[in-house]
Amino acid sequence: GALNPFDRRLKRKQKNWAALQAEPAKCDYLREEVRGRGGLAGTFPLALDVGSGRGYIAQHLTKETVKKLIQVDIAENALKNAIESEIPMVRVVADEEFLPFKEDTFDLVVSGLSLHWVNDLPKAFREIHQVLKPDGVFIGAMFGGDTLYELRCSLQLAELEREGGFSPHVSPFTAVADLGHLLSRAGFNTLTVDTDEIQVNYPGLFEVMEDLQGKYILCMGESNCSWNRKPLLHRETMLAAAAIYQEMYGNSDGSVPATFQIYYMIGWKYHESQAKPAQRGSATVSFGDLAKIEGLLKREKK
Repeated sequence: GALNPFDRRLKRKQKNWAALQAEPAKCDYLREEVRGRGGLAGTFPLALDVGSGRGYIAQHLTKETVKKLIQVDIAENALKNAIESEIPMVRVVADEEFLPFKEDTFDLVVSGLSLHWVNDLPKAFREIHQVLKPDGVFIGAMFGGDTLYELRCSLQLAELEREGGFSPHVSPFTAVADLGHLLSRAGFNTLTVDTDEIQVNYPGLFEVMEDLQGKYILCMGESNCSWNRKPLLHRETMLAAAAIYQEMYGNSDGSVPATFQIYYMIGWKYHESQAKPAQRGSATVSFGDLAKIEGLLKREKK
Protein backbone atom coordinates (compact mmCIF):
# COMPACT_ATOMS: atom_id res chain seq x y z
CA GLY A 1 0.00 0.00 0.00
CA ALA A 2 0.90 3.70 -0.02
CA LEU A 3 2.26 3.52 3.52
CA ASN A 4 4.36 0.42 2.83
CA PRO A 5 5.65 0.61 -0.76
CA PHE A 6 8.50 -1.89 -0.25
CA ASP A 7 8.60 -5.63 0.39
CA ARG A 8 11.18 -5.67 3.18
CA ARG A 9 11.45 -9.48 3.23
CA LEU A 10 12.35 -9.43 -0.46
CA LYS A 11 14.87 -6.66 0.17
CA ARG A 12 16.52 -8.79 2.86
CA LYS A 13 16.80 -11.71 0.39
CA GLN A 14 18.26 -9.42 -2.28
CA LYS A 15 20.90 -8.03 0.09
CA ASN A 16 21.76 -11.49 1.40
CA TRP A 17 22.26 -12.73 -2.17
CA ALA A 18 24.36 -9.69 -3.04
CA ALA A 19 26.63 -10.21 -0.04
CA LEU A 20 27.63 -13.69 -1.29
CA GLN A 21 28.87 -12.53 -4.68
CA ALA A 22 32.50 -13.37 -5.44
CA GLU A 23 33.71 -9.88 -6.36
CA PRO A 24 31.53 -7.36 -4.52
CA ALA A 25 34.22 -4.66 -4.78
CA LYS A 26 33.41 -4.26 -8.48
CA CYS A 27 29.82 -3.48 -7.53
CA ASP A 28 30.57 -0.81 -4.96
CA TYR A 29 31.75 1.95 -7.26
CA LEU A 30 28.78 4.20 -6.47
CA ARG A 31 29.13 3.68 -2.73
CA GLU A 32 32.82 4.51 -2.96
CA GLU A 33 32.06 7.62 -5.00
CA VAL A 34 29.53 8.79 -2.41
CA ARG A 35 31.89 8.06 0.45
CA GLY A 36 34.68 9.97 -1.29
CA ARG A 37 32.53 13.12 -1.38
CA GLY A 38 32.07 13.21 2.38
CA GLY A 39 34.30 13.84 5.38
CA LEU A 40 34.33 13.21 9.10
CA ALA A 41 36.12 15.35 11.69
CA GLY A 42 36.31 14.90 15.46
CA THR A 43 36.53 11.94 17.82
CA PHE A 44 33.56 9.68 18.57
CA PRO A 45 33.84 7.04 21.31
CA LEU A 46 30.85 5.01 20.04
CA ALA A 47 29.35 5.12 16.53
CA LEU A 48 26.51 3.33 14.75
CA ASP A 49 26.39 2.45 11.04
CA VAL A 50 22.73 2.00 9.99
CA GLY A 51 22.32 -0.23 6.94
CA SER A 52 26.03 -0.98 6.94
CA GLY A 53 26.00 -3.74 4.33
CA ARG A 54 29.49 -5.22 4.08
CA GLY A 55 30.92 -2.20 5.87
CA TYR A 56 32.15 0.11 3.14
CA ILE A 57 31.95 3.12 5.51
CA ALA A 58 34.09 1.38 8.13
CA GLN A 59 36.91 1.06 5.59
CA HIS A 60 37.28 4.83 5.59
CA LEU A 61 37.21 5.33 9.36
CA THR A 62 40.20 5.23 11.68
CA LYS A 63 40.51 4.29 15.33
CA GLU A 64 41.59 7.87 16.01
CA THR A 65 38.18 9.07 14.76
CA VAL A 66 35.90 6.26 15.99
CA LYS A 67 36.84 4.18 19.01
CA LYS A 68 34.10 1.54 18.56
CA LEU A 69 31.60 0.89 15.76
CA ILE A 70 28.28 -0.96 15.80
CA GLN A 71 27.17 -2.18 12.36
CA VAL A 72 23.47 -2.82 11.76
CA ASP A 73 21.86 -4.37 8.68
CA ILE A 74 18.80 -6.48 7.88
CA ALA A 75 20.94 -8.95 5.90
CA GLU A 76 22.92 -11.41 8.02
CA ASN A 77 25.09 -12.44 5.06
CA ALA A 78 26.24 -8.86 4.60
CA LEU A 79 27.41 -8.74 8.21
CA LYS A 80 29.01 -12.20 8.09
CA ASN A 81 31.02 -11.16 5.03
CA ALA A 82 31.80 -7.65 6.24
CA ILE A 83 35.22 -6.22 5.45
CA GLU A 84 37.53 -6.12 8.43
CA SER A 85 38.68 -2.81 9.89
CA GLU A 86 41.15 -1.60 12.48
CA ILE A 87 38.22 -0.28 14.53
CA PRO A 88 36.68 -2.63 17.15
CA MET A 89 33.25 -3.59 15.78
CA VAL A 90 30.06 -5.33 16.83
CA ARG A 91 27.61 -6.54 14.16
CA VAL A 92 23.86 -6.68 14.81
CA VAL A 93 21.08 -7.95 12.51
CA ALA A 94 18.23 -5.45 12.82
CA ASP A 95 15.82 -3.33 10.81
CA GLU A 96 16.59 0.35 10.28
CA GLU A 97 13.08 1.21 11.44
CA PHE A 98 13.47 -0.70 14.73
CA LEU A 99 16.91 -0.01 16.19
CA PRO A 100 17.47 -2.26 19.26
CA PHE A 101 19.44 0.25 21.33
CA LYS A 102 18.77 2.38 24.38
CA GLU A 103 18.14 6.10 24.21
CA ASP A 104 21.20 8.40 24.29
CA THR A 105 23.69 5.66 23.37
CA PHE A 106 25.77 6.84 20.39
CA ASP A 107 27.99 9.84 19.74
CA LEU A 108 27.68 9.40 15.98
CA VAL A 109 25.25 7.68 13.61
CA VAL A 110 26.09 7.23 9.92
CA SER A 111 24.09 5.73 7.07
CA GLY A 112 25.18 5.34 3.46
CA LEU A 113 22.71 4.56 0.65
CA SER A 114 20.35 2.46 2.75
CA LEU A 115 17.47 4.58 4.04
CA HIS A 116 15.78 4.92 0.63
CA TRP A 117 14.50 1.34 1.12
CA VAL A 118 12.70 1.86 4.46
CA ASN A 119 8.91 2.00 4.44
CA ASP A 120 8.61 4.54 7.25
CA LEU A 121 11.37 7.12 6.80
CA PRO A 122 10.02 9.50 9.50
CA LYS A 123 10.13 6.64 12.02
CA ALA A 124 13.66 5.68 10.95
CA PHE A 125 14.80 9.26 11.54
CA ARG A 126 13.11 9.30 14.95
CA GLU A 127 14.83 6.03 15.86
CA ILE A 128 18.21 7.46 14.88
CA HIS A 129 17.56 10.65 16.84
CA GLN A 130 16.51 8.66 19.90
CA VAL A 131 19.66 6.53 20.07
CA LEU A 132 21.94 9.55 19.67
CA LYS A 133 23.41 11.21 22.75
CA PRO A 134 22.70 14.93 23.25
CA ASP A 135 25.08 16.85 20.97
CA GLY A 136 25.48 13.68 18.88
CA VAL A 137 25.44 13.95 15.11
CA PHE A 138 23.78 12.01 12.29
CA ILE A 139 25.51 11.95 8.89
CA GLY A 140 23.72 10.19 6.05
CA ALA A 141 23.41 9.78 2.29
CA MET A 142 20.53 8.32 0.29
CA PHE A 143 19.33 8.17 -3.30
CA GLY A 144 17.10 11.05 -4.36
CA GLY A 145 14.00 11.46 -6.48
CA ASP A 146 15.76 12.11 -9.80
CA THR A 147 17.80 8.89 -9.67
CA LEU A 148 17.65 7.08 -13.03
CA TYR A 149 15.04 9.52 -14.34
CA GLU A 150 16.20 8.91 -17.92
CA LEU A 151 15.54 5.18 -17.63
CA ARG A 152 12.25 5.69 -15.82
CA CYS A 153 10.83 8.11 -18.40
CA SER A 154 11.98 6.05 -21.37
CA LEU A 155 10.39 2.85 -20.06
CA GLN A 156 7.14 4.60 -19.14
CA LEU A 157 6.76 6.22 -22.56
CA ALA A 158 7.56 2.95 -24.33
CA GLU A 159 5.03 0.99 -22.25
CA LEU A 160 2.33 3.61 -22.85
CA GLU A 161 2.96 3.36 -26.59
CA ARG A 162 3.23 -0.43 -26.88
CA GLU A 163 1.07 -1.72 -24.01
CA GLY A 164 -1.38 1.09 -23.23
CA GLY A 165 -0.15 1.62 -19.67
CA PHE A 166 2.95 1.44 -17.51
CA SER A 167 4.23 -0.04 -14.26
CA PRO A 168 7.12 1.22 -12.09
CA HIS A 169 10.51 -0.33 -12.90
CA VAL A 170 12.53 2.06 -10.73
CA SER A 171 11.63 2.34 -7.05
CA PRO A 172 10.10 5.58 -5.66
CA PHE A 173 12.43 8.00 -3.88
CA THR A 174 11.99 10.86 -1.40
CA ALA A 175 11.96 14.45 -2.70
CA VAL A 176 14.69 16.75 -1.39
CA ALA A 177 12.05 19.33 -0.43
CA ASP A 178 10.67 16.85 2.14
CA LEU A 179 13.98 15.74 3.63
CA GLY A 180 14.74 18.77 5.79
CA HIS A 181 11.19 18.80 7.12
CA LEU A 182 11.35 15.09 8.03
CA LEU A 183 14.66 15.54 9.86
CA SER A 184 13.34 18.58 11.72
CA ARG A 185 10.18 16.75 12.79
CA ALA A 186 12.35 13.89 14.08
CA GLY A 187 14.05 16.37 16.45
CA PHE A 188 17.29 17.20 14.63
CA ASN A 189 18.60 20.75 14.58
CA THR A 190 21.45 22.67 12.90
CA LEU A 191 20.50 20.81 9.73
CA THR A 192 22.47 20.64 6.51
CA VAL A 193 20.86 19.05 3.45
CA ASP A 194 22.67 18.99 0.12
CA THR A 195 22.14 17.26 -3.19
CA ASP A 196 24.58 16.04 -5.82
CA GLU A 197 24.44 14.03 -9.02
CA ILE A 198 26.68 11.25 -10.30
CA GLN A 199 26.35 10.56 -14.01
CA VAL A 200 27.57 7.39 -15.72
CA ASN A 201 27.57 7.08 -19.55
CA TYR A 202 26.71 3.89 -21.46
CA PRO A 203 26.51 2.85 -25.15
CA GLY A 204 22.73 2.47 -24.89
CA LEU A 205 19.72 1.41 -22.80
CA PHE A 206 20.51 -2.30 -22.95
CA GLU A 207 23.98 -1.65 -21.54
CA VAL A 208 22.39 0.49 -18.79
CA MET A 209 20.04 -2.34 -17.86
CA GLU A 210 22.78 -4.96 -18.02
CA ASP A 211 25.14 -2.94 -15.86
CA LEU A 212 22.48 -1.99 -13.35
CA GLN A 213 21.19 -5.53 -13.01
CA GLY A 214 24.47 -7.41 -13.28
CA LYS A 215 26.97 -5.12 -11.59
CA TYR A 216 25.28 -2.45 -9.55
CA ILE A 217 21.72 -3.22 -8.56
CA LEU A 218 21.96 -6.96 -7.97
CA CYS A 219 25.46 -6.98 -6.50
CA MET A 220 24.62 -4.17 -4.11
CA GLY A 221 21.21 -5.57 -3.26
CA GLU A 222 19.51 -2.61 -4.93
CA SER A 223 16.95 -4.49 -7.04
CA ASN A 224 13.48 -2.97 -7.04
CA CYS A 225 11.44 -4.41 -4.17
CA SER A 226 8.29 -2.31 -4.61
CA TRP A 227 5.11 -4.31 -4.11
CA ASN A 228 3.71 -3.00 -7.43
CA ARG A 229 6.81 -3.75 -9.52
CA LYS A 230 6.33 -5.47 -12.89
CA PRO A 231 8.09 -8.87 -13.18
CA LEU A 232 9.15 -8.59 -16.85
CA LEU A 233 9.48 -6.30 -19.85
CA HIS A 234 8.40 -7.31 -23.36
CA ARG A 235 11.13 -7.21 -26.00
CA GLU A 236 9.19 -4.79 -28.24
CA THR A 237 8.78 -2.44 -25.30
CA MET A 238 12.51 -2.62 -24.57
CA LEU A 239 13.39 -1.81 -28.19
CA ALA A 240 11.02 1.15 -28.15
CA ALA A 241 12.46 2.35 -24.82
CA ALA A 242 16.00 2.14 -26.22
CA ALA A 243 15.04 4.38 -29.14
CA ILE A 244 13.28 6.86 -26.85
CA TYR A 245 16.25 6.90 -24.45
CA GLN A 246 18.64 7.70 -27.30
CA GLU A 247 16.37 10.33 -28.83
CA MET A 248 15.57 12.17 -25.58
CA TYR A 249 18.81 11.90 -23.62
CA GLY A 250 21.55 10.71 -25.99
CA ASN A 251 24.96 12.41 -25.92
CA SER A 252 26.64 13.76 -29.02
CA ASP A 253 29.04 10.78 -29.11
CA GLY A 254 26.14 8.29 -29.22
CA SER A 255 26.26 7.27 -25.56
CA VAL A 256 23.42 7.74 -23.08
CA PRO A 257 23.64 9.00 -19.47
CA ALA A 258 22.34 7.34 -16.31
CA THR A 259 21.96 9.82 -13.46
CA PHE A 260 22.12 9.00 -9.75
CA GLN A 261 20.94 11.78 -7.46
CA ILE A 262 22.38 11.69 -3.95
CA TYR A 263 21.03 13.50 -0.87
CA TYR A 264 23.59 14.27 1.83
CA MET A 265 22.30 15.18 5.29
CA ILE A 266 23.73 16.23 8.64
CA GLY A 267 21.68 16.78 11.81
CA TRP A 268 22.52 17.25 15.48
CA LYS A 269 20.65 16.22 18.61
CA TYR A 270 19.99 19.18 20.84
CA HIS A 271 22.30 19.99 23.76
CA GLU A 272 22.27 23.11 25.90
CA SER A 273 25.88 23.86 24.96
CA GLN A 274 24.98 24.30 21.29
CA ALA A 275 24.74 27.77 19.79
CA LYS A 276 21.22 29.23 20.00
CA PRO A 277 19.49 31.71 17.71
CA ALA A 278 19.30 35.27 19.04
CA GLN A 279 16.04 36.41 20.61
CA ARG A 280 13.52 38.05 18.34
CA GLY A 281 14.05 41.82 18.21
CA SER A 282 17.65 41.72 19.46
CA ALA A 283 19.23 42.58 16.07
CA THR A 284 21.31 45.75 15.86
CA VAL A 285 21.31 45.93 12.04
CA SER A 286 18.23 46.06 9.80
CA PHE A 287 17.75 44.76 6.28
CA GLY A 288 17.69 48.39 5.16
CA ASP A 289 21.36 48.68 6.10
CA LEU A 290 22.32 46.05 3.52
CA ALA A 291 22.38 48.74 0.84
CA LYS A 292 25.14 50.53 2.77
CA ILE A 293 27.50 47.54 2.90
CA GLU A 294 29.19 48.27 -0.42
CA GLY A 295 29.99 51.84 0.64
CA LEU A 296 31.35 50.67 4.02
CA LEU A 297 33.60 48.12 2.34
CA LYS A 298 35.02 50.76 -0.01
CA ARG A 299 35.83 53.01 2.93
CA GLU A 300 37.56 50.12 4.73
CA LYS A 301 39.77 49.49 1.69
CA LYS A 302 40.82 53.16 1.59
